[in-house]
Amino acid sequence: MSYHHILVPVDGSELSFSAVRHAAEIAKTFKAKLTLISIVAEGPFTDSNFNYYYSPAITKELFIQAYQNAENTLEKASAIASDIGVSSETKVIQASIKASIVGDAIIQTIVQLPADLIVMGSNDRKGFRKMLLGNVAAEVMRSTQLPVLVVKS
Repeated sequence: MSYHHILVPVDGSELSFSAVRHAAEIAKTFKAKLTLISIVAEGPFTDSNFNYYYSPAITKELFIQAYQNAENTLEKASAIASDIGVSSETKVIQASIKASIVGDAIIQTIVQLPADLIVMGSNDRKGFRKMLLGNVAAEVMRSTQLPVLVVKS
């Protein structure tokens, strides 16, 4: 088995940066393309001009800051991959506020890109926290036929 395109969702946590390290090592071994993504959730009126024209300035600033945070996170993740000797492509993915924002956005990105491996961190919630908050890694695994490598440390 060989991999040609590896996708890594990055949220800025140390666990997601650990996933980047693992993915970069795999990409280096297989000379695979590495794509790092970060999800930015926006409001329900994202596709209309409502947000821009009618939202309070503070809301607009929050969106701007969220994009900047995502770009900074991807910059750091890209530097980690570069230190391992792998170049990466980065993308900020816009997700609207619906059902499971992050999981849905990752799954939609998987469909758009010809990735053949997903590497992601998981905090492995248990009990009530898992029931209440869900688990993005588990959602992604249920929703794709692609192999998913889950990094827990």
